[in-house]
Amino acid sequence: MIEEICTITAKGQTTVPKTVRQALGIGYGGRIAFRIENGAVTVHAADETVSDPALGPFLALLARDIESHPESLVALPSSLIERIQSLTAGVTGDPEEPIEGDVGL
Repeated sequence: MIEEICTITAKGQTTVPKTVRQALGIGYGGRIAFRIENGAVTVHAADETVSDPALGPFLALLARDIESHPESLVALPSSLIERIQSLTAGVTGDPEEPIEGDVGL
């Protein structure tokens, strides 16, 4: 049996201890799931097959369109690539970081 104690930050975050990550077989970018059952919480590696239900059909639509009209594919202009690189130079971020405040979609 392994038991680890973690501290929860003011933002509600914690670090999953190395021993737990190793036991679950997950690394950086891995996903975990918390399950609450009968007053107990368990943590397990998240099932990576669970995804956005719209993503599969959307990707299939894109694949069919590319197959039907390969001539429609064009490379990004180098000027656009350079512009994107200039706008994002030095920008760092963690996509797993919670977004604070209201988010409009």
